[in-house]
Amino acid sequence: MDHQQQEHRAETASTEEPPAEYTQAREAERIIAPVIVSTRAATGQREDMSAPIIAEFAEQLGFGCRPPVIIPDGEGVLAALSELLSAVAPAVIITSGGTGLTPDDLTPEFTEPLLDKQIPGVMEAVRAHARQTRPMAAINRGMAGVAEGTVIINLPGAPQAVREGMEVLVDLLPGLCDQVADLRPPHEWGELQDRPSASGP
Repeated sequence: MDHQQQEHRAETASTEEPPAEYTQAREAERIIAPVIVSTRAATGQREDMSAPIIAEFAEQLGFGCRPPVIIPDGEGVLAALSELLSAVAPAVIITSGGTGLTPDDLTPEFTEPLLDKQIPGVMEAVRAHARQTRPMAAINRGMAGVAEGTVIINLPGAPQAVREGMEVLVDLLPGLCDQVADLRPPHEWGELQDRPSASGP
């Protein structure tokens, strides 16, 4: 294929309608399920301020947001995540809390066994953004990955840290969800069709 043919195909691909399956999948509502990991919030000692921030950004994205699951720090994280994965299967689970260094900060430890694939770059981006104003954001041990078709991301418990994390995730989640669902954006559709097969000459 010469250069002019390649340019013509690229122009055609950019104006082609995406396949119906892609459009329908993108229009289906995606749900974020917040899990608040805080012994004080779970026991009523303080009001949770993190879930409303997650819901605020979910609305910006056009995602739905479930009421938060609020649990104490510790091993209950594994049960809460497993229940959401099996009973709800949301597009995204965002945890808040338990990512630090105290003895009961165990959210990453109970998230990691569930992950089919890790996405370390997501947490690198979250930490880098937060470190611009808070050097101690570097100790955030949160994980990010995919489990059974759901994106799971651990954010710290402080409301400001949650806001900083969501400022990063608002740009990443649509593309993450597309990739997990094996959806290609329309501008890539024609390009992929033009690639030679592995068995070709």
